[in-house]
Amino acid sequence: MDRMQLRALAKINLGLDVLRKREDGYHEVRMIMQTVHIFDQLQLEKRQEKGIRVRTNLYYLPENENNLVFKAAKLLWEEFGLPGGISIELKKYIPVAAGMAGGSSDAAAVLFGMNRMYGLGLSMEELMERGVQIGADVPYCIMRGTALAEGIGEELSPLPPMPPCTILVAKPGIGVSTRFVFENLKAGELERHPDIDRMVEALRNQDLRALAREMDGGNVLETVTVPAYPVIQKLKDAMLRAGALGALMSGSGPTVFGIFESRQEAKRAFGVLKRGHLAKQIFLTTPYNHKQQGRESE
Repeated sequence: MDRMQLRALAKINLGLDVLRKREDGYHEVRMIMQTVHIFDQLQLEKRQEKGIRVRTNLYYLPENENNLVFKAAKLLWEEFGLPGGISIELKKYIPVAAGMAGGSSDAAAVLFGMNRMYGLGLSMEELMERGVQIGADVPYCIMRGTALAEGIGEELSPLPPMPPCTILVAKPGIGVSTRFVFENLKAGELERHPDIDRMVEALRNQDLRALAREMDGGNVLETVTVPAYPVIQKLKDAMLRAGALGALMSGSGPTVFGIFESRQEAKRAFGVLKRGHLAKQIFLTTPYNHKQQGRESE
């Protein structure tokens, strides 16, 4: 296999709690991760010339070792002493610096693709072990679906799939630094924590409304990001007024998502957000589960 086309799917956080800051500087988290059908496209192709070549459709993205897809390719390249070179064409559609793990998902796709193309024989668990060397979200992006993430995000437990629904995703025209958010988070002074266990129970019961109720205050990083970027709260409020069962910031932001029982309601809310000019990018999507299509593009 000399060429492969892949889809790298985005994620949202149905709940995100930070338990403490560890002595090594990392934060211990407890999160519910959910893959959604918003994706980047990658094409991997073997080359005779040595080296890794990365090309993207966005001028401001790095095409060197500062891009996670380059790091992923280099990791397997060096470990297995692979022959020749590889070309990676990346078309970005997942919002950048948005709390949706776009870069981590791209890196996960490269690990998955190279494992297949070069017949490396690595299991999913072995790919995940390598992925955490690139970033804390990469193992989850290899696993995908609905999962409880603990530790720094690398300890993963599969959960029942999210109930069928439509998800409205809106990213305002700002970028948020994850480092800024965590550096300014006062983990030891948080007055309120989301009930992650009740969210897990709602998933086990396939109770969408119960899950959405727990989303109120369900991301402790909002205590930093919302005061710094008030448009995030405006987006949440607009979605709730438009009929969302729940609305929450994903990751460290600034992306906001709302959960809707019907696609018709979500489409109306899409129109409200578009007319309000609160967001630069707006998507209507659905939750991914493992019964659906794989990574490779048609």
